[in-house]
Amino acid sequence: MTQPLTIARPYARAAYEIAAADGSQNAWAEKLTFAAQVAAEPQVKALFGDPRVPAQAIVSLFVRADEAAGSLFKRFLEVLAENRRLRELPEIVALFEQMKREAEHVLKVRVRSAVPMDDAEATRLAEALKRRFKSDIELERSVDPTMLGGAVIDAGETVIDGSLKTRLAKLESALTH
Repeated sequence: MTQPLTIARPYARAAYEIAAADGSQNAWAEKLTFAAQVAAEPQVKALFGDPRVPAQAIVSLFVRADEAAGSLFKRFLEVLAENRRLRELPEIVALFEQMKREAEHVLKVRVRSAVPMDDAEATRLAEALKRRFKSDIELERSVDPTMLGGAVIDAGETVIDGSLKTRLAKLESALTH
């Protein structure tokens, strides 16, 4: 079976190229996010693949009332509906956002720490990461009390594990071997 990200990738790329052509990436990001939220609703999920519900009726659920009838965004959703790919909207949005951040030289970094990180620490960390990766940093913080201490920084392809739990595991491994 094909992975949802594999299916979503060409659609996300097409959406991004359409949006970038006229500089409307932010507007498309908002519209796609709204559509993905609708797609996540259980009542809407039940309509996917139902032969009694025409594609046009389903598409109307994913656009706001002020969307023009012949807009490129609405046509994009119609193509998704015709190809039975509306359920992939959450993955399409994630990939679209990633392409948008890459084009804007913004790196999304997730930081898990044992205790809440205050704003001053977050600012210092973001500045250090900005120097290292030569990109603006979008920092997402979360607390994971199972870590005991320290933090894990996930910057996409680079993960910096400074957690106490990992350090203790390395020490244990070194002492036992």
